[in-house]
Amino acid sequence: MTTAENQAGETRGTDAPNILLRLWRNKDTRSVILQILTISLLFAFIAYIVNNAILNLEALGKTFSFDFLGMSASYDINQRLIEYTSQSTHFRAMLVGLLNTGLVAFFGVITATILGFLFGIIRLSHNWIASRMVYCLIEVIRNVPVLLHILLIHGIIVHVLPSPRQALYVGDSIFLSNRGLTIPNPVFGDDFSYSVFAFFAAIGIIIYFRRWARKVRDDTGKIYPVFLISLGILIGLPLFVFLITGAPLTWELPKLGRFNLKGGVTMIPEFLALWLALSVYTSAFIAEIVRSGILAINKGQWEASQAVGIKRGRILQLVIIPQALRVIIPPLTSQYLNLTKNSSLAIAIGYMDIVATIGGISMMQTGKEMESMILVMGVYLSISLGISAIMNWYNKRIALVER
Repeated sequence: MTTAENQAGETRGTDAPNILLRLWRNKDTRSVILQILTISLLFAFIAYIVNNAILNLEALGKTFSFDFLGMSASYDINQRLIEYTSQSTHFRAMLVGLLNTGLVAFFGVITATILGFLFGIIRLSHNWIASRMVYCLIEVIRNVPVLLHILLIHGIIVHVLPSPRQALYVGDSIFLSNRGLTIPNPVFGDDFSYSVFAFFAAIGIIIYFRRWARKVRDDTGKIYPVFLISLGILIGLPLFVFLITGAPLTWELPKLGRFNLKGGVTMIPEFLALWLALSVYTSAFIAEIVRSGILAINKGQWEASQAVGIKRGRILQLVIIPQALRVIIPPLTSQYLNLTKNSSLAIAIGYMDIVATIGGISMMQTGKEMESMILVMGVYLSISLGISAIMNWYNKRIALVER
């Protein structure tokens, strides 16, 4: 072998280490390599844990599978938004529990937000009595565990409210008793879908109108009553379509039977207790978030707005709240997540949510502990990520845009 060939071989032998060294010394490349290694180690650890769990289950005579979801559940559920019987599958029971969890979370978030903003604004009121009363209420609610709120409200509904025969009623159509809240049941006609389309069309018109009104305000200073006009569109357009299509909606009114109320739709005590307890408890934290967000706005904003003759209510609506939202939204997201996850305490009062169905009765019947917990964790993770995505999108939408 010639000298030139020896030198070429040595060069090829040293090229590989030099390339790796150069890649490692490059900051961006090193960052990518470290991330790949970290992810690989993480997945390897997860694979080890899963494999170890499967081997342990096999040693106990169990198999890891989700076949049990197709088996008959053989238990009843006290509240269901879709058709379900005891002969339905565990998968169907899981869907019923998921919808029950979503129902509590949806109404809880709306109610907690309304109460929280109301309490937070009253805390800053110049009325000393109202401010102190709300302060005491918030402190009591915040410093009592949410489970005790749930048990207390459930106990009041079940043991304090009268029986259906002596139920509290409003206009012979709404009844409140220890069996829950019974309200008229809507029966929709075939043409009611047109009213639904009109409702969504009204939302689109409102979005366009609000943008147009904001542009006119910025260009000319003219202010339109956006809220009242939007409210009129939201109610008026669907109502107009509803009337011209022949009012395709009737109501099944509840009636007092021999031992119980018949007809209508009943919100069971477990749902009412969970909804009210989670809403009130979370609203106390939201109130403090709203108060701190408003206080974070410089007092000069108040003084400048008052100097041009804007009333206090309009200052809050047009100047203070829009700026405070940038401070309020991030911690508010955490409260929405907490409310949704706290709904898992429903099992304490027998409300059949996702934990009580697939993570409770189904798990005990089938002995599929790991599979059931994986499903429950996946459901809560998906809901939490969905809420976070929506709130993060809104947070970016209202964020200040640097020029």
